[in-house]
Amino acid sequence: MNQSTDQAASRTLQPTTATNTSAPWPWFALRVWVRSEKIIAQMLHHKGYEEFLPLYLCRRRWSDRTKEVVEPLFPGYVFCRFDVQNRLPILVTPGVLQIVGIGKAPTPVDESEIAALQTIVSSGLRAEPWPFIKVGERVRIIRGVLEGMEGILNGFKRPSRLIVSVTLLQRSVAVEVDESWITPATRL
Repeated sequence: MNQSTDQAASRTLQPTTATNTSAPWPWFALRVWVRSEKIIAQMLHHKGYEEFLPLYLCRRRWSDRTKEVVEPLFPGYVFCRFDVQNRLPILVTPGVLQIVGIGKAPTPVDESEIAALQTIVSSGLRAEPWPFIKVGERVRIIRGVLEGMEGILNGFKRPSRLIVSVTLLQRSVAVEVDESWITPATRL
């Protein structure tokens, strides 16, 4: 096989995903079977889609032992980038129940909310699911690995917790931050 045929063959093997285009598709939240999020995320990945399943480490207590397990931050949801006009391959994936939206129209998740979640997960700081909060003071992190991120501060015990919300899902994630790292977002 010559070089041009090799290049053509490699192009046909590339999946059509956001990572292979100059303008990425938006992120969507998929409602999936609870306790099957990891497998469904793997299936989407193998189909060539960019998926995101934020996980956290938590303790679970049984009658005879306590164990640390990895659980999804948003049980029953997986985030995925795709062209909404070509959503059938997503919907026929076993375990995918629906694309979250308003009525029957899929609604993309705000790119900044996904970026904030990805930053939290990759930071290595302790994060956990948190009730969705609509009211509260919006703050910006000014130091540390999360510098520049904004969220809602919830003073809870010590240390403080920064709450990052995904509006479409009406769910939030809490991450512990030092009080000296935060400043009100309106002062900046």
